[in-house]
Amino acid sequence: MGERVHRSVMNIKVGMFFYILSLFLAFFSRKVFLNCLGAEFIGLTGMLMNIMSFLSVAELGIGTSIVYFLYKPLQEDNHERINEIMSMLAFLYRCIGLIIGSCGILISLFFPWWFGHLGTGLPLVYFAFYSFLATTVSAYVFNYKQLLVSANQKQYLVNAYFQTIAIVQSLTQILLAYYYRNLWLWVVVGLVFTIIGIIVFNIRIRQLYPWLRINLKEGRENLKRYPEILKKTRQIFVQRIKDFILYKSDELLVGMFVSVVQVAFYGNYTIITSKLNFLVNVLSDGMNAGVGNLVAEGDEKNIMKVFWELTAVRFLISGAIVFSLLLFLQPFVTYWFGRQYRLSDLIVFLLVFNIFIYLSRGVVENYISAHGLYSDVWVAWTELALNICITFCLAPFYGIVGILLGKILSVFFIAVFWKPYFLFSRGLKQSVTVYWRGMAPYYLIFLLFLTATLFLRYMVVEVYVTSLPLLIGYAALLFPLLLAVYFLVLFYATRGMKYFVARKPDVYNLLT
Repeated sequence: MGERVHRSVMNIKVGMFFYILSLFLAFFSRKVFLNCLGAEFIGLTGMLMNIMSFLSVAELGIGTSIVYFLYKPLQEDNHERINEIMSMLAFLYRCIGLIIGSCGILISLFFPWWFGHLGTGLPLVYFAFYSFLATTVSAYVFNYKQLLVSANQKQYLVNAYFQTIAIVQSLTQILLAYYYRNLWLWVVVGLVFTIIGIIVFNIRIRQLYPWLRINLKEGRENLKRYPEILKKTRQIFVQRIKDFILYKSDELLVGMFVSVVQVAFYGNYTIITSKLNFLVNVLSDGMNAGVGNLVAEGDEKNIMKVFWELTAVRFLISGAIVFSLLLFLQPFVTYWFGRQYRLSDLIVFLLVFNIFIYLSRGVVENYISAHGLYSDVWVAWTELALNICITFCLAPFYGIVGILLGKILSVFFIAVFWKPYFLFSRGLKQSVTVYWRGMAPYYLIFLLFLTATLFLRYMVVEVYVTSLPLLIGYAALLFPLLLAVYFLVLFYATRGMKYFVARKPDVYNLLT
């Protein structure tokens, strides 16, 4: 258990370090790119990357399924079985790379109809898209071994290599964009750093796992010996399609129903929210493998204790993100990017509410994944069908508001009510009333502080903040105080936060 906790903490520490670096860099680079490359080009790249995300649905959930089957042999240090499973992954991911490449070329045939009116010109559109396509395909063909690293609770290595390369890439693109304002050069830099990342990471993998042997022929033959992998893959596939439509298609839908320029406007908000979501993913990725190993050990009492610990931490982080966005997102966009890039308050409220749904469901989803519970395929189909119907009905009339309503209305009841029931009845083998008795204080406390946040927004921030320096000053004054009080209320009112703080006895004794 000690080693599991140590690796989880290491994953989080390294992830947080790169998160802070990338957070500041993202805001600075976005402003430079908008000023030097133009809103149309930034909106175009957002749409093209969304298309690549759609093509990546061809992964079918194979990676998630494979990781689940790696937990036990990694715990037993069974190299032979690990090699068998990784050989299957290599074979399947090469097939996926071929499918994505072929589908990408097919989709690109429609670009004259979609992007022919843009001032950038079709040659640049094709060059950028094929560069992004090459980057995506190479990730499946060459970088699949990062799943082994993640399953082995060494996600910090993946973050260290790829985030370092991403940061150097961004700095290079910023400098070149500022001095040359060349759109083609911006794309070339991304492709070059992709190649560098592949070479460096695979050298490190050979050093870390010298016993790892990949045999594509055996990988193909072993598929018959592991039918449960394909079974779980089929179950996860629908979940992946649903997740893309709900969480990764924003720019594509905005481009379809509003305009390419509005993609850049909306992207100014989502680059902030995505970085905050990335913070949560850093914490989740750091602990996912630990939860999987915890469930594999079968200690029911400890499983539930950790569940409530993670729930408390998740609500603390969710509160920090939601409260900060409601207080400071609109004035930040106004004073950093410019008032002309500001969207309506209604869009911001819906965006933040959608983020809260996504964040608050995280612990339940982690435990569902750790238990290998993917059989509720009908739920994914329901969410997908509702989202498509609501979005296509509302988006033509209400634009971004309609797109966000499609996400919220399709996922809310399933995320809040069905998923906890599914986990507790099928995985934890307990009554769902145990879940709701434990969750009630979290929702009540969150609602109380949400009301206080809106009061501060309209009575303080909107009245007194008139510039970026003032915004920074009020943020430094108000937010730490609000978050500290929120933490203390969670500590005294919930057992999960007490469990978590008790890991630091000095802090626990001070508070009690």
